[in-house]
Formats: sequence, structure tokens, C-alpha cells
Amino acid sequence: MICNRCVMDSSVIDIRFDKNGVCNYCTEYLAKKPNVLPQKNQLDIVLKKLSVKKNKGRCIVGVSGGLDSSYLLYKCVALGLNPIAVHIDTGWNTETSAHNLESLTQQLGVPLKTYVLNWNEFRKLQVAYLKAGVIDVEFPTDHYYVAGLYKMADELNIRYILTGNNFISEGIMPECWIHNKGDTANMLDIYKKHDDGTRLNRLPTMTLFKRFYYYNLRRIETVFFLNYFDYNREEAKKILLTETGWKEPPAKHGESVFTRFYHRYIMPVKFNADIRKAHLSSLICNDQISRQSALEILAQKNPYEALMKNDKPYVLKKLGLNESEFDAWMKQPIVPHSNFKTETGIKRIYNTLSRIYGFRTFLKISNRT
Repeated sequence: MICNRCVMDSSVIDIRFDKNGVCNYCTEYLAKKPNVLPQKNQLDIVLKKLSVKKNKGRCIVGVSGGLDSSYLLYKCVALGLNPIAVHIDTGWNTETSAHNLESLTQQLGVPLKTYVLNWNEFRKLQVAYLKAGVIDVEFPTDHYYVAGLYKMADELNIRYILTGNNFISEGIMPECWIHNKGDTANMLDIYKKHDDGTRLNRLPTMTLFKRFYYYNLRRIETVFFLNYFDYNREEAKKILLTETGWKEPPAKHGESVFTRFYHRYIMPVKFNADIRKAHLSSLICNDQISRQSALEILAQKNPYEALMKNDKPYVLKKLGLNESEFDAWMKQPIVPHSNFKTETGIKRIYNTLSRIYGFRTFLKISNRT
């Protein structure tokens, strides 16, 4: 069964439909929308906050070379902010990503700083996730993207981190497809049980202590800046293509080889999850694509088949895996993240203390997605 309003369907295990055949995902999205997307004077308020004398518009902008983060950097410069572009290099950059990072920052006159993750440890962590059989194989990428940005903000003495994550194109995402990105205990337990036991000493892991330090002592905030605009992806793409040297990646989040391989191969093959349905449904709810057009896109023969044919041997070689062991892991039973340790109990205690003593919660953000 497929939703009568968006394109989410019963392949999502926790989907629910009302009497009109409308799913819980787009219903919940539309209910949240008025509280997340732009309201009168919100942009002026956040710009004033960023531009007060002691800040002078200084901020960090996390950039990957993809559409969302590239347009975010473009808007920051257009609005007179003083950004530093920070790229977290996980070892999976494409030529398109490298080109966009260099071209965009040079044309906009923005300094670019790159935080390179320790490849040996990061590779071992990614392999541990494949072995574990959990769905959110992209957790390490997301975790260290945030961790790297906070570390750079701390070192550069900058309070505000602006990120391209946005509600308009990413606000619909089934919880059964992802895991809480702040659950460091879950990540470390997965690693401990599926690796040789060596510690992750060279990665900027967001431990509980570090989160408390960044959020409460350094007072660093993350701002989902694109939520303050009527963000239209097609219009943003046209602006970048015509006014900068930006090149379009082959897919959303396709500027990373591993991310696009995870989204376009691992998710549909092992987990029967097509992330395009969530992204397209978000755009449908914002009138940026018609439901019929979205259905036609999904009905087409896999447009990423040739890309995945090339990506698979590259990914396996880079991870140090052979095809037979990878294919064997892909056929193993799916394992829930809850089979591993979590920070749920610790978070509950922390949040209680935060209400009593005024601590900032695990992730302080502005206009959250």
C-alpha cells in the first residue's frame, strides 16, 4: 500500500495509514512544518544573533560539496556573514566534491579548512557496522561530521556552526531506517563487538564529557540555517550552476562515494529501504514536486545501476574486503540497534539534571529539523 498524499509505502515497517489512506509520516511532517519553517522576523533574529559585535558574523559552515551545504555557504556570503568553510574528510570524497569545495570557496572568497579523519580507525568502524547488520551504516559518517565541526569550532573559538541539514528536503525519515546520531554508546559497543578491540583514539568521538564541554562550557550552537528560508532545491541548483563553478553530484548526497553506495545499494538490497521515497515525500509536502512526478521517478529502471556497478568494487577494495564476505554479510539477518548498548538511560538522567541545574541538553540547536 502506498500513501495517497506522498510516496511512502508499506515497505516501511512502522508505517500507519488513516481511513483516507494517508500515512503517519507526511501527517506528522505537516504538523511540525509551521514550527520549523520560516516565520516572520525569524531570519532577522538569527542574523542579528550571528552578527552582534563580539561575533562579527563569524561562523563555521559545514560543507561537503553537495547542493544543500554549497547553497548554504552561498547564502551566508550573500547575507554578509563571515563564514569559514569546514570540510570533514572521511576518505570518500569524489572528484565532484573536491572540485566544488575548491571552486566554491575560491569564488566566494571564503577560507576552507579540512579536518581529515584517521582513515585506519574510520575504515575499521565502517566495517564493524557492516558486520553488525544494523541499518544505520552511515552513523559513523554522521557522527564524525558533527564531532569534527564541534572540534574545529572549539579550536577556532567560534560559537556558531551552520549546517545544510534541512527540514524541507529531509524532514521525512522513518525512525526504523536510522538511529539516534547522538548515541555514542551504541556506536562504541557495535565497534567493540565487531572489531579486534583496538580503541578509537585518533577520532574526535563525541563522548558524554565532550558534549557537556561543547554545549555548556563553550556554548557552541548548531544552526539549521536553510530552515530560515523558503528553500527550493531546484532554484538553489540553478543559482549555483549559473553563478559559481559548482557541479551537480549524480544523486542527493552523492558527493561521497560511500554515502551514495549505502543509500543506493546497501539500503535497498539488504534492508528493502528506498531513501528516495522519504526525500521525494518531503518535497511533495512542500509543493516542490508533484506526487505523480515522484511516482514516475520511482517507477523508472534503477538509474544508479551503472554507478553502483562501479562503486561496489571501489568501496570493497578501499575497505579491505572481498566480495564474497561482503555479499555474505548482506544476506545475514537484520539486527536492531537496540541489541547493543545505548545512552537512553544516561540521556534521561542528564535531561533531568538539565531541568534542575540549567544544563543544555545533548544537542542544542536552532530551528531544529
